[in-house]
Amino acid sequence: MITALGYSNAMMQTSQQNSVSRERIEGNDGRETKDEGRVKLSPSSFRPPSVVHRNVRPRATPRQRLIAALLSAAIVAFFGVFAVAGHYEVDMGRWLGYCGLQQTTGLPCPTCGWTTAALTFAQGRIFEAFYIQPAGALICSVMVVVALLAFVVAVSGIYFHFIQRFFTEIKIRYILLALFFIITAGWAVTLARALAMKM
Repeated sequence: MITALGYSNAMMQTSQQNSVSRERIEGNDGRETKDEGRVKLSPSSFRPPSVVHRNVRPRATPRQRLIAALLSAAIVAFFGVFAVAGHYEVDMGRWLGYCGLQQTTGLPCPTCGWTTAALTFAQGRIFEAFYIQPAGALICSVMVVVALLAFVVAVSGIYFHFIQRFFTEIKIRYILLALFFIITAGWAVTLARALAMKM
């Protein structure tokens, strides 16, 4: 009889403890709960955040837009001057100087043909400019792309991601190394052409 009463009391205490544990779990509303030494998470803990971060295109500052406008205007003025000079057949050698190496040896220097290529490129004869001096025509093409991007930044204020990466990740020595290879390759073409004409 005593054993039965003890067993009944133990069952009642266990049921009371379980009911208290359930109340604690339901009353926390999504917070961490402890039951018998273990941490439990309710399903509300896994709700997605209410604020979603969207990718926002960066905007150019007023200073950046001013620099872009000046750069675009300078490139346009450069090609405008060369287009007018080419149209009226102005001898640019008188203003920029003639090549001393070509006058003494008959062989072109690394920058020989750049002025002629720029004159031809500014007049719209792009393929002819690449034939005259490939490196000079390539630099002129890069200048046109830079002018277009600078114009878009200046007018719309959009600052492209790759422009920011270009100025933050690419180092100056890599740019100078690329220019060196471009100039050397263009010189190799004009030098080989000059040597072929002498033979």
